[in-house]
Amino acid sequence: MSDSAGDDPNLKPLGESLSAAARKSGFGAVEPGEAPSAGALLQAMGGVRGLVESILPGLAFLVIYTVTKDLFLSVAIPVGLAIVFVIVRAITRTPWSSALAGVIGLALSAGLALITGRAEDNFVLGFFINGAFLIALLVSLAVRWPLIGVIVSLIRSEGSAWRDDKAKFRVALIATILWSGLFALRLGVELPLYFAENAAALATLKLILGVPLYAGMLWVTWLLVRTVYARPERS
Repeated sequence: MSDSAGDDPNLKPLGESLSAAARKSGFGAVEPGEAPSAGALLQAMGGVRGLVESILPGLAFLVIYTVTKDLFLSVAIPVGLAIVFVIVRAITRTPWSSALAGVIGLALSAGLALITGRAEDNFVLGFFINGAFLIALLVSLAVRWPLIGVIVSLIRSEGSAWRDDKAKFRVALIATILWSGLFALRLGVELPLYFAENAAALATLKLILGVPLYAGMLWVTWLLVRTVYARPERS
């Protein structure tokens, strides 16, 4: 008896939606079993435009705050850049929902920093986001449904069969532990800087532990998953 969503007509639309979301994620840039490439990694990062949109606002905060110590300019200019990104995407008729989410996140962070008058509060929202991902990953490990395995199974639309394959389950377990380590590392490095009120160092480490670390972890995950999905299926 299969546990896949396709067995229940009421769950099928939900399963299809989750599968589509998984394929659009960074993990979906490479079909499990395929060899990853630099092009696929760039695609997972959103292309050159996606990289610029991810890095430039944080870099702008770091440079402006380091040079001027002006809190308003340091948080307002990154928000302005993010708004420009949305406008450019709208004009060029490219997907803009992720860019709009970036504007909202930056605006909330900037608002909190301006209300408290503390530059380091510009990063509080990021702590909650990283914490939420860490908790989700740890819970998935605790209940023996490693989240990376779930995502890969959604991409392949294979239901829960992967949990009965020891190799696939082990790889999913290792990959999920690694991603848990990524979010734990971010919090472990950034929170002390936040409590030390060192906004410039916090901005620097956030950039280093952001896109570069994410890209490296994504590449490692692809390679791990490939070791078990590239092998011939057992009859």
